[in-house]
Amino acid sequence: MELTYHGANCLRISTKKAQVVIDDNLGKLGLKPVTKPSDISLHTFSGVPAKDSHFIADMPGEYEISGVVIHGVSARGHSDEEGKQSAVIYTIAADDLRVVVLGHIHEQLSGDQLEQIGHVDIAVVPVGDSGYTLDGVGALKLIKQIEPKVVIPTHYADKAIKYEVPQVELTEAVKNLAMEPAETLPKYKPNLAELTDTTRLIVLERQ
Repeated sequence: MELTYHGANCLRISTKKAQVVIDDNLGKLGLKPVTKPSDISLHTFSGVPAKDSHFIADMPGEYEISGVVIHGVSARGHSDEEGKQSAVIYTIAADDLRVVVLGHIHEQLSGDQLEQIGHVDIAVVPVGDSGYTLDGVGALKLIKQIEPKVVIPTHYADKAIKYEVPQVELTEAVKNLAMEPAETLPKYKPNLAELTDTTRLIVLERQ
């Protein structure tokens, strides 16, 4: 498995048999979209225009495509009123690894949601704050609930990205996470044998 970051909340997860792209709304943010016709396209928010992809999902459910097992869990969006659930959390299992992509969600998960998420090796967590998504404190609450081995932060300030709401700088978000970056990498190839019980922070450079 290999993870590549493309800005905002968009990542590409490359497995042995498939390519999974998360939240490619880059065209609306001043960047070039990265989704290809052969990709599996997942969106943590609904109402996304259909794109030419091998498979598209923007709602809860269980899917298995090209050796990748995907589970979409319904969640309260960051700005949702209590009782509303407009967001989707995705777990992606492939190559003996499990990734959870949290998206713009509320900072408290229920026992049922945590059970559906289950054990994960890597958590992808937005940290940009400004009332639009999680801040470092809220992200840390979710990290403590999920207990991943690696955390990858997303959706922080970037001069090349035209966010709807200005996002905080990565350095500020990391400070609030109370975690020091273990590594800054152009792409991340997790090795199951090297993952430990101590949660590490991996910062990915935008590609």
